[in-house]
Amino acid sequence: MARATQTAGTSGTGRPAPRHHGNRHGRSEQARLSVLNAADDLLAEKGFAGVTMEGIATRAGVSKQTIYRWWSAKTDILMDALLQDVAEDLPVRDRGDLALDLRGYLCDLAGFLSGSDSGAVFKALVAQAQHDPAFARDFRARYLDGQRRRDRLPLERAMERGELPPGLDLTAETDQLMGPVYYRVLVTDEPVGQEFTDRLVDAFLHRHGLTPPAND
Repeated sequence: MARATQTAGTSGTGRPAPRHHGNRHGRSEQARLSVLNAADDLLAEKGFAGVTMEGIATRAGVSKQTIYRWWSAKTDILMDALLQDVAEDLPVRDRGDLALDLRGYLCDLAGFLSGSDSGAVFKALVAQAQHDPAFARDFRARYLDGQRRRDRLPLERAMERGELPPGLDLTAETDQLMGPVYYRVLVTDEPVGQEFTDRLVDAFLHRHGLTPPAND
């Protein structure tokens, strides 16, 4: 997650300008980001069991009372951290070409899931969802549904451009294309480097009679 920085401004009188204190509910955006960053860091360092509300508060430099005003459990904090990280670090770029779009996105996705603190949060929340039905419903609604739409977006754009035939089952095609990445990240822990993701994309393109891009 990108770390927030703050530079004090000055008013027209030369005195420091008033700080922004967050939204209409009075939440401090700086404190909120500090809490999300602290949760990310602690999970990467200590694992899910080692993350506590007390530890997050200490690392973020805020009171537990402040945290409990905003979140009721550590899973809520980690969920918000994951959602913000995805928005910041996993864009679905549109290069106007399906092959390039898929190669770029799968490489970015694999790196995000396997090589970042955000990926550690994702894996911990998936594990938590296996034995917490209420959290599982929230996780699917807040994260997984949106992630599946994000994973499908390169194919939707390609269909709109005419690179893929109308009527193609994009959900099934997305599962075939992205599934091996998630399987390696969550089950086998095998490498998911660019060579692997490029092979997935090339197999998809061949299956649909499209030409893979030339290697650099």
